[in-house]
Amino acid sequence: MFSVRCILISALLTGTVKGYGSKIFNVSLNGDASINLHWSINYVAETVRFEVHLPSNFGWFGVGFSDRGDAFPADYCLLWKDLKGKIHMQDTHASDIGILRLDNQQDCDDFKIHDKTSTTKFTFTRKFDTCDRNDYIIEGGTTHIVWFKGEKNLYKANGINVTSSNKRDHGMVRVELLKNTAVNQELPDHVRTLDIFANDTKVPSIETTYWCTVVKLPEEFKQKHHIYKYEAVIPSTSQGVVHHMEVFHCLAPAEKEIPLYTGNCFAAERPPETQVCKRVLAAWAMGAQPFIYPDEASLPFGGEDFNSFIMLEVHYNNPEIRSGIIDSSGIRLYVSKVLKQMDAGIIELGLEYSDKMAIPPRQSRFSLSGYCTPACTSMGLPTDGITVFGSQLHTHLTGTKVITRHFDAHGRELPNLNVDKHYSTHFQEIRRLKRAVKILPGESLITTCDYNTENRENVTLGGFSISDEMCVNYIHYYPSSELEVCKSSISDQALKTFFRYMNEWEGQPTSPMSGVSDNYGAIEWNRMRVQLLDEVYGEAPLSMQCNMSSGDRFPGYWENAEIPAVATPLPPAARKCTTIIK
Repeated sequence: MFSVRCILISALLTGTVKGYGSKIFNVSLNGDASINLHWSINYVAETVRFEVHLPSNFGWFGVGFSDRGDAFPADYCLLWKDLKGKIHMQDTHASDIGILRLDNQQDCDDFKIHDKTSTTKFTFTRKFDTCDRNDYIIEGGTTHIVWFKGEKNLYKANGINVTSSNKRDHGMVRVELLKNTAVNQELPDHVRTLDIFANDTKVPSIETTYWCTVVKLPEEFKQKHHIYKYEAVIPSTSQGVVHHMEVFHCLAPAEKEIPLYTGNCFAAERPPETQVCKRVLAAWAMGAQPFIYPDEASLPFGGEDFNSFIMLEVHYNNPEIRSGIIDSSGIRLYVSKVLKQMDAGIIELGLEYSDKMAIPPRQSRFSLSGYCTPACTSMGLPTDGITVFGSQLHTHLTGTKVITRHFDAHGRELPNLNVDKHYSTHFQEIRRLKRAVKILPGESLITTCDYNTENRENVTLGGFSISDEMCVNYIHYYPSSELEVCKSSISDQALKTFFRYMNEWEGQPTSPMSGVSDNYGAIEWNRMRVQLLDEVYGEAPLSMQCNMSSGDRFPGYWENAEIPAVATPLPPAARKCTTIIK
């Protein structure tokens, strides 16, 4: 039995299990990286095979999924030892009050375990959709992995209170479970590395820190390069503490000097000149794999007109308030002077950064949409269109879902460009799409973000502050075009009409003499006014940003533009279920 188990474990780790291919992904589940999750994907069978490594001194260990990362309600596969030391694996769910119950249908399949050493390794298989009402549906985008453990053996699993474990015995991480497994990993010999690291940073003994490091590129990058790949480099002592990282290019004239600041990103002493360091070049989040550009194109980096300063931002997540951590994490860029066939480009879709769009307080769900109109794609895209291969979705703290819908020139909806139903601002990465998307002139894109403001007493405005909101999809594509921004907001005239109505018919203290922010803040938001604002956003004309890389707008009429018509929406995706198990 021991040898059979070893073979099975080895098969998963080496990727030789039939149908799962050779791509094994992994993430640390806890702060000291003593509990780790590995997984591989079978897209044909629509299953994920998981392997968990943890110290053997456990009585029970549950790992599973929840919608937003809460310990309950949640779906768990529970490994536990009974009073005689016998090991069990059961499919369970935590109720709305945190009590564990066995599922009527058991879906933690193909369970195997190896626990003869100080580390226990166990594997199980899970379908994307089990057709069980108590099970989480695994789908693209962000997945919140939840876990909990206890040291004492159990009489039975039914009735465990998942809220009773202490802070060190439960946790949550965010990952993209269903990754693109078809990316070519090989790089040519002429590629070299450039490290952008936060060297010898003393991680503060607080839960959340954003640390910024501005660096100047070597002289050789006055010649144009291409970025072929990038990846995170994290010392073992920092595993579980480095939450996500981004590299930004400083948008300034080539000759402009930027202060070499190192410190808290939100500190008062951060030089204002560094605020121009905001164009994303690379983004990594915990659980993310290296990002590799397609064979056809790569992001240009360097050149005569390229400012030589870039900034690394590291988000440290230290819930255990560990002290004495010295970190040198960062992003490793793989670059080359040998240029690919085409430059890749980035287009911003969604809402313009403006206080004209707002989210009322105390809302469990409120949606805002930004439009990239047929007129703009006709003006800005090449005749043969562009091919989108990557996407980074972005909101601030209240965002819960982001989707970019794609429509042809006749208003017929095509498959989504990208969607994340469990989006979190704390897990942002540039993701390779599982299928490249062709966008032609005359087509339109609608980016919609859902927000939750239940914990906010005041209206949330669009803007740059972390307490403001955004709704953006940065799409990565080739060949590079002049179009860099295709975003919208409500037209000025429509918004003035809304505020006038609020004053004349609803008795709200809005005024044409007040600014947009003040007028939104003056409204007392009840259910009817929230509904009215939602309807206005869905029907009012648009103010369009259809901008070139220079920042200038393309020629055209961009104020009071019509919302793109949807002639034929896609039907909801059908589940492959004959019955749903209760």
